[in-house]
Amino acid sequence: MVNLIRKDIRLGVHPLFLIMPLLTGALMFIPGWIYFIVILYFCWITIPNMFNQLRSQNDLMFTSMMPVTKRDIVKARIFVIAGLELAHVVVALVFGLISQRLYPDLTYVFFPPNLGFFGLCLAMLAIFNLVFIPMYYKTAYKFGMALLASTVAATLFAGITQWVGIAHSGMNRIFYGTEANSVALQAFILIAGIVIFLAITALAYRIAVKRFLQVEIQ
Repeated sequence: MVNLIRKDIRLGVHPLFLIMPLLTGALMFIPGWIYFIVILYFCWITIPNMFNQLRSQNDLMFTSMMPVTKRDIVKARIFVIAGLELAHVVVALVFGLISQRLYPDLTYVFFPPNLGFFGLCLAMLAIFNLVFIPMYYKTAYKFGMALLASTVAATLFAGITQWVGIAHSGMNRIFYGTEANSVALQAFILIAGIVIFLAITALAYRIAVKRFLQVEIQ
């Protein structure tokens, strides 16, 4: 399993994308920006480049000749994807908390970079995984439609939740509030986001394995 993960990273992940969390995370220092975009860059840039690189390296055929199971192939790929996603979220969270200290009196129109916001980011990535991973493993080769559908789903989630956060007074108090009760709710939302991310990604893995077992590698 470890060797499969190393293989996916070496063949599919350009060194630039290993430092991409730092580059995109720095955008958290832009005061009052749409911070969902920081995480969505993973869906818009990293994933298409990664899977295009793997396809150009004929990774599927190469991996099929290794003494590994299809289940392990899927598991290793999901470990790489989820690892990169978590790296983006963790770095953005750290930079976001620093940003809040730098701009303590800023009035936010869009979600502030607090713990609750990053719970939503994890839920957004869970939706991306649930759509992208099973769709991709219908063929384990073509990723265009899977990427389009999953990116649209994640972007719609970001747009809808942001609109609700602005328009709904109750949600606005939770996500924009700075009092102790709001901060506690934001921490709970982050924990819920972690659980959702892990559970939904595990579900995506199970569906992907079932589909990949039906794929004939040629």
